[in-house]
Amino acid sequence: MPDLARSIAAGDLSFLDVEALREWVERQRWYASKSRTVTGVELVETVVLRDEPPLIFLALLQTRFSTGTHELYQLPLSVRPADDGSSDPVIAEAEDWTICDGLTDPVCGRELLARVNAQDAIETEDGRFCFQRADGVLEMPVDMPVRPMGVEQSNSSLVFGDELVMKIFRKLEAGTNPELELLGFLTARGFPNIAPLYGAYDYDGRSLSATLGIVQRFFPDGVDGWGLALDEITSEPDRFLERLAVLGEVTASMHNVLASDNTDPAFTPEEPSQEALSLLTATVDEDIERVFMRLPDDERVADIAGSGQDVRERLTMLAQLGVGGRVIRTHGDYHLGQTLYTPRGWVILDFEGEPARPLPERRQKRSPLRDVAGMLRSFAYVSSASEILRGEPAPADFEQRAREAFLERYLATVEGSLLPPGEAAVEHLLSVFELEKAVYELRYELDNRPDWVAIPVAGIRRLLETE
Repeated sequence: MPDLARSIAAGDLSFLDVEALREWVERQRWYASKSRTVTGVELVETVVLRDEPPLIFLALLQTRFSTGTHELYQLPLSVRPADDGSSDPVIAEAEDWTICDGLTDPVCGRELLARVNAQDAIETEDGRFCFQRADGVLEMPVDMPVRPMGVEQSNSSLVFGDELVMKIFRKLEAGTNPELELLGFLTARGFPNIAPLYGAYDYDGRSLSATLGIVQRFFPDGVDGWGLALDEITSEPDRFLERLAVLGEVTASMHNVLASDNTDPAFTPEEPSQEALSLLTATVDEDIERVFMRLPDDERVADIAGSGQDVRERLTMLAQLGVGGRVIRTHGDYHLGQTLYTPRGWVILDFEGEPARPLPERRQKRSPLRDVAGMLRSFAYVSSASEILRGEPAPADFEQRAREAFLERYLATVEGSLLPPGEAAVEHLLSVFELEKAVYELRYELDNRPDWVAIPVAGIRRLLETE
């Protein structure tokens, strides 16, 4: 086995069946380009983390497409003797060895955590893998039970006992992941309503520097906000509305902290530009063109059939009203599913932004009202999902009361300079962001969940009718 480890460290990966690796990657939920044909794959970087059975190493795999573009993915891999009796899913076989997804092997998770604890750095010919603990945190034991955190869409996570969770970013982009930036910023300033950052690891190479993973506190007694809403929306709606009021206050406090440092250029609040809002409306305009030109002849979309021009004019009118307020770093993909409710209160999760958007776009400063709009749309979704998923209709006025409860406390708590001056200006800008979100939702539901199309349709209809 040491000879194999030395071969891998030297870049000799001839034992790997790269074609089998490609086929396995294309079947994974986190693989981002399922509709595109891969013309080739290449392991561009590897590093050995453990040089005895099971051999553990990190690989960076590049997939290439016929258009000349490529994507980069992180693969923690475990190499075991073929006869060791392991039941882990096999990616490929090579003579007397089997290659498995390292995240199904607790040894891999413990090795990664140990490297973070030790603040290790591993040099390769082309780059450097660096593991860091957050300032002031103490080492955690690595002999805790390790388990995968169930099904995820774009990343993979490991839970260590009831203490820590490690998120491994699968598709890599050049630059610091917003989740590391925002969690580090909020942790350093003692913001209480997050899972504090414990550590991270990254890669700095000749052609790419990227965040590979983060480690943060785990809340075993937390209930995700979406599930809690479905549980309480019909049984105890008033209690859940009280919880949403508190969430409005927590959200405003988060925005206040994110806007609190004028010394860090990445976080300093800025005056918005008219060009920024014009760019937003142009982006939504492209979505309108794509979505409304292919609306099916279906009663579920009858309320907005032929309304593409109305949506476009509505956005243009709102854009002409101006932006106002300030732009700051925001959550970027804010909804009930990004929250936990714990005995200690609300915890906000998943600060990486919308994974489908390019990383530079996710790092842009935006009006905090864009986060607010995302949460308001989430109330519309859960109001409809109660009957779709549970067979129990939500109270008829729940969405409106949820909006009012959240907004009242949010607006009473947020720093006033972050918002446009005056109630009408706030409502207008919220309308822009809600319309953006609803058009995106319509496109998604048409492609993935036709039975849910009525939810964004109702949102678009309401926003068109609002004066």
